[in-house]
Amino acid sequence: MNRQLLDPLSLIDGVSSIELRGYNELALLVKLDPVAMASRNVTVADIERALRAENLEAPAGSLTDSARNYTLRLQRSYQSVADYQNLIIRKNSDGSMLYLSDVATVETGSENEDQTFRLNGRSMVMLEFLKQSEANTLDVVEAVKEEVGRLKPFLPNGMEMNPLSDSSVFIKSAISEVYTTLGITSVLVILVIYIFLGSARATLIPAVSVPVSLIATFAVLLLFDYSINLITLLALVLSVGLLVDDSIVVLENIHSRIEKGEPPIVAAYRGAREVGMAVIATTMVLVAVFMPITLLTGTAGMLFKEYAVTLAASVMLSSIVALTMGPVLGSRVLKMNVQQGPFTQFVEKQFARLENGYRRVLYFTLKHNWIAVLTVVLSLGFMGYTYQQLPQSFVSREDQGRLFVRLTATEGASYHALEPLIDDIEQRMKPLTNPEGPIKSMGVRAPGRNQNEMMLIIDLKHWDERDVTVFDVSNQIRRLLQPIAELRVAPMVPSSFGTRARQPVQVVIGGSSYEIVQEWVELLKEKASENPGLRELDMDYNETTPRMNVTINQAYAHELGIPVSDISSALETVLAGRNITTFIQNGEEYDVNVRAPKDDFNAISDLARIHLRSSSGELVRLDTLIDVTIEGQPRQLNHYNRRKSITLSADLVGDYSLGEALAYIEQLVIDELPDEATIDYKGESMEYKRSSSSMTVTFILALVVVYLVLAAQFESFIHPMVIMMTVPLALTGAMGGMLWTGLSLDIYTQISLIMLIGLATKNRILIVEFINQLRDRKIAFEDAIIQGSVARLRPILMTAITTLAGSVPLILASGAGYESRSSIGIVIFSGVLVATFMTLFVAPGLYRLVAARTGSPKDMEHKLEAALENCPAH
Repeated sequence: MNRQLLDPLSLIDGVSSIELRGYNELALLVKLDPVAMASRNVTVADIERALRAENLEAPAGSLTDSARNYTLRLQRSYQSVADYQNLIIRKNSDGSMLYLSDVATVETGSENEDQTFRLNGRSMVMLEFLKQSEANTLDVVEAVKEEVGRLKPFLPNGMEMNPLSDSSVFIKSAISEVYTTLGITSVLVILVIYIFLGSARATLIPAVSVPVSLIATFAVLLLFDYSINLITLLALVLSVGLLVDDSIVVLENIHSRIEKGEPPIVAAYRGAREVGMAVIATTMVLVAVFMPITLLTGTAGMLFKEYAVTLAASVMLSSIVALTMGPVLGSRVLKMNVQQGPFTQFVEKQFARLENGYRRVLYFTLKHNWIAVLTVVLSLGFMGYTYQQLPQSFVSREDQGRLFVRLTATEGASYHALEPLIDDIEQRMKPLTNPEGPIKSMGVRAPGRNQNEMMLIIDLKHWDERDVTVFDVSNQIRRLLQPIAELRVAPMVPSSFGTRARQPVQVVIGGSSYEIVQEWVELLKEKASENPGLRELDMDYNETTPRMNVTINQAYAHELGIPVSDISSALETVLAGRNITTFIQNGEEYDVNVRAPKDDFNAISDLARIHLRSSSGELVRLDTLIDVTIEGQPRQLNHYNRRKSITLSADLVGDYSLGEALAYIEQLVIDELPDEATIDYKGESMEYKRSSSSMTVTFILALVVVYLVLAAQFESFIHPMVIMMTVPLALTGAMGGMLWTGLSLDIYTQISLIMLIGLATKNRILIVEFINQLRDRKIAFEDAIIQGSVARLRPILMTAITTLAGSVPLILASGAGYESRSSIGIVIFSGVLVATFMTLFVAPGLYRLVAARTGSPKDMEHKLEAALENCPAH
């Protein structure tokens, strides 16, 4: 096994280690016979000493003659089982020899037979590959499969190697789904552009900008040494709707100037210059929003740093493409006096009607400014209410196509108590493991992480081949196995962020002593059991593990001349077994394990069969030297942050969120425990607390950075306020969509909410920037507001609808990893939809209210020019 499989597989690049499950290592077993040993006056130490002394292989110096130098090496004398059976323990007084076979049974066998691994009812050996932290999962899995394929022809007859649980299946399926989503999104976005422009020539320009920007983004990913993974691909899907935004703004302005009679080359020059400031401003705002995401800490920060960089790079590159390639293509592709087809005429007619209607509504809203203020106030109130109603968690629950089930027996239960239950488990699971069931394979590992546990390793069929989710299967497993009275059943679905498959609620209580902390945690466990949202409550400290405490009568042992080390060694060898030396078989070195047959020692009284030699040479029974007491002890004593601690863990029921569970337990700690009790978190609970605090800071930082960027762009602190006051409208729509669809406030939705800050301000920048340009042209204040808003209606609707079209495939996603993509799509879609509709009316009203007493952006420049004209130079 080691030479033919483990050695070559361990050399694979990216593999950290390989753990064997269910493999019984070959060893030479020396099974002691206590009766024969006592009758022949032999102790355990005598046998160990003989094995060490006789089985030697060592260098023995060198010999040199007149011509050569020879090295000497002492060879092993014991090469086979027969050789060890004939190993001489001592020479008896009558001249005969006492052989090892006289006091022990010598044979080859398994060093540890108290373990098993079964796959679909057959005994197997599982090789669990652990990858290095920096290694790519897909690369490692492919390399392992390739090496396994190379080794298969050399396996012994009857041996085969097949995959049991493959984490790359979910990743590959999810990436394939994202690629499909990316293609659908691109088609929808281009289709929307064509519908709005009604011209294939005009549609060609933003359509070309998408692949150009994507290819340039891949170059940036290569520069940062990022891979094409789920996070970066998801960022690219979201960016498709944004990549064409700047091109749409530039193209629409060029197109409208051509329609008014300007030559294409002039329209391209003037049109790009007219909206260039707005394009740069929107790009800077989006980049400013994405950059604080790179400051996130913990697991979420490591992953979403790539997300933020990918989005920021794609947006920056798309603006460069829009301001360079866009005007060039526009001057050559767009034509003057092109005969409009029926479809184009229909589109233009509908837009003319829409603009007239929008103009009438604007007149009304500008006369009633309080509508805009009331809308913002109501949206803030709705945001506060919705935030309180939304459940909070770390990540969306994802169906990764696999799960684990921990089966726990009473503390101290042995392997022999668990083994008979395996057949019962496999029989009860048949409704799920039969060919029509959702389970593809089920492995049973006994023992599991602890001696009193078993673990089921379950892989489900492909998402297209089953109509139930992993969570449905988890509930069915719980119902099928709960009737087994000897076991506590705890299904665990792996987290999408790679944390170990454990219960999501992990609360650590610390104190000055384990006894006090145990009382506190037992109180919390009792109170928490009344919460219907929590189940499978457990703690990692139970004084129920049976332990025999051996106390040595040191005075009596010293009187007999028996050292404590001899007593300890004899107990360890007889009951646990010790590897004393090694033997070689087929070129491989194996251990020589000395122990007593396990069936010979089952009670305290059996210790009387162990003998030790006193200083006088006589044998002394071990039970005369020791006292044995039995008591319950905890399996382990844990410290957390240098405090004695006990972890309370639980699973969640239904839609009960992790945030609600932790808030409930935190309140219990406040109400029930004294002030000296400390509380901390592990696993998914710790990641949730970290991400919640850092996400709040990131959100506030994004708002501040965006405001400062806008202030620098507009050279005003007033105009950015108009833009920023529309952010609550987008967040209101997003939170309303989350509440309506039952989403939780997790890492994916929070990232999307931060992203909405940039998306919400993007279109408002177009309005405010063009209004300022009209004011610079000496157009009256209210006329500038109306004309600027109406002129930017079409590009705003186009960019908004392309963003909405880009999020539709995410909402309708299915297959592997659809949960996270769907939640992001819902937040973006609902936020952009509400923000676009409401701010078309709110932004002009707020501008009239807030900016009425401000001058135009170039007002100071005009005053300076007038002053220079009235004051000629001398």
